Amino acid sequence: MGRGYLTKEMKILVTGGAGFIGSSFVRCFMEKRQNPVVTLDSLTYAGNMANLEAVLGLPRHTFVKGDICDPSAVDFAMKGVGAVVHFAAETHVDRSIDDSGIFLRTNVVGTGVLLDAARRHNVKKFVHVSTDEVYGAVLEGYSTEGGHLHPNSPYSASKAASDLLALSYHATYGLPVVVTRCSNNFGPYQFPEKLIPLFISNALEDKPLPVYGDGLYVRDWIYVDDHSRAVDRVLWDGRAGEVYNIGGTKDKANLEITDFILNKLGKPASLKKHVQDRPGHDRRYAMDSSKIEKELGWRAECNFEEALAQTIEWYRSNQGWWRTIKSGEYRNYYEKFFAGRLAGSSAGSVN
Repeated sequence: MGRGYLTKEMKILVTGGAGFIGSSFVRCFMEKRQNPVVTLDSLTYAGNMANLEAVLGLPRHTFVKGDICDPSAVDFAMKGVGAVVHFAAETHVDRSIDDSGIFLRTNVVGTGVLLDAARRHNVKKFVHVSTDEVYGAVLEGYSTEGGHLHPNSPYSASKAASDLLALSYHATYGLPVVVTRCSNNFGPYQFPEKLIPLFISNALEDKPLPVYGDGLYVRDWIYVDDHSRAVDRVLWDGRAGEVYNIGGTKDKANLEITDFILNKLGKPASLKKHVQDRPGHDRRYAMDSSKIEKELGWRAECNFEEALAQTIEWYRSNQGWWRTIKSGEYRNYYEKFFAGRLAGSSAGSVN
């Protein structure tokens, strides 16, 4: 199986590039590489042009506002493109429990639209970015790329479906697809519905930090720029038709994260509020990332505690960014899903 032929002159399309992880990749990629980049994003609630401020003025960067489910928008953005890095997705588990329809549309149908366009445009590499949640709960040991998929939420099921669809385009049409599956990301610019930015921003506002159940759900955490560097490595050197796990090898229970944030901000433990668990909550995720380490020489570089402390400081120093978000559409969702249920001890955190 080939790696897909890329050159430093090839134009790269990044879908979902105004989101948290996508914008990290665009910033990191453009700092390291000389390729022209097209960012395609529909700017839904989680997309933010402020995330791309560092690259918007660069002549090598083009922004296209468009929906990946719209074939005409995708064709326009993919014109002259040599490779695609596909981040665009609905990702919040709690939202998928409330309404799975948009997850099926964006994550499955949208991925299909992109794959069809990639075939028409003779794309040389298609990197499909996915999640460790497709493996389901892993009570012992670690998930490997060849392991079974057992998604337990509408979100993770939609991502598992899109993974299989992408890989089928390699098997059926020879499209040079590579799939990456990453553990929980954290860092600057993360939308404040996910655990770390939600808890940091709530603590800064002296609001409750809603902890699901006993708070002992375990996740492997990775700093977002480490993830971006891994995707860059897969883009250039990953083998077509393969899956690569990307983990930070830093397992932490939600309570540990919560206590670390409160301690760093000097906030009282009384802000922790244990609330009713969410349906289908996976107890533990854990992946074996030895494949990407051995084949491509990538390894997470950032120290978890230092990176989390820096992330906390970023949210403390950039309150205008997240306060603007919380004062808009997100406020209505937050009040409906979180604050409204806290009184009855049935609100939720994430992951």
